[in-house]
Amino acid sequence: MLLSCGIVGLPNVGKSTLFNALLSRQIADTSPYPFCTIEPNVGIVEIPDTRINQIAEAENSKITAPAIIKFVDIAGLVKNAHQGEGLGNQFLAHIREVETIIHVIRLFKNDLVTTLGDAEPTEDYKTIQTELILADLGTLDKQKEPKGELTKELKLWWQTIIAAKEILDKGIALDNSELTAEQKKLLKPLCLLTIKPELKVLNIDESQYDNLENIHKDLSHLDAVAVCAKLESELIDLDQSERGEYLLELGIKKSGLEELIIKAFKTLDLITFYTANDNETHSWTINKGTVARAAAGEVHSDMEKGFIKAAVCPAETFTQHKGWKDIYNLGLTKFEGSEYQVQDGDVLEFKFKV
Repeated sequence: MLLSCGIVGLPNVGKSTLFNALLSRQIADTSPYPFCTIEPNVGIVEIPDTRINQIAEAENSKITAPAIIKFVDIAGLVKNAHQGEGLGNQFLAHIREVETIIHVIRLFKNDLVTTLGDAEPTEDYKTIQTELILADLGTLDKQKEPKGELTKELKLWWQTIIAAKEILDKGIALDNSELTAEQKKLLKPLCLLTIKPELKVLNIDESQYDNLENIHKDLSHLDAVAVCAKLESELIDLDQSERGEYLLELGIKKSGLEELIIKAFKTLDLITFYTANDNETHSWTINKGTVARAAAGEVHSDMEKGFIKAAVCPAETFTQHKGWKDIYNLGLTKFEGSEYQVQDGDVLEFKFKV
């Protein structure tokens, strides 16, 4: 499955700079003027994963194919976007197409930025959140109450619509509400915005790294990842080891981008499993709780249709030995049926018939 994350926020908070840094190349226009991005920029990024290379080495695979994530750089929203202000309807439509939202909040200072006033992260966040809530209320208000003799499903659907409107009227996003998984599933066809998982990013400047502890303490209610998008974009031309060394000199243990990608992955409640042979080691992304037969379908539909069983070995055990040959010889493989729930880090070999 291909994950998709939409990068949103007020104009000039550094969305396009962050996007470029994620993709390690200049794609999006980063001019300091509102609406310099109209059509969304789209890019694919590998999910950081140390296990895949270790598994490939154990199996002596020729190539590796890491799991990937799609980022969409969406133009800045403004107050009253739900009413079409600042091309709001067009931008909101782009958000509906992604699975999760990365909300960029400005904390850096930059005289070139044309947005008014100093950075006010809490208020800026509320501005965007309010627009998403109002847009969702507009969608729900368009739903018509079913008439006549109703089925159990229709009754539950309408009750869910009412419940969702009551939650939004309180200024609460649906993703953070007490809606059940079944209710959220019923609302899915409406492509509501606040039902999407959200990840918040504080875009800081380089000087603020020394004050990160206090920043996180003061803005703990936002539960945000701190990233200096400008610094990360300036490191694009350095190789991975040089980037790491430079960040360590600044007292930064891990790239903010790496933390962002990993957290985006976890926000969606996803796990990774692997397939490995002498040609390729491949990582696959699935929802937590996915059973073996469905996981086989991620690799190929024939594997799901003709599923017999799956050979399973944890990544740690696999990397300690020389691939499947040793794993089988040492009796370290478990064979699981179609309803086995795949665990994060499982290396799987599917047995199937066409």
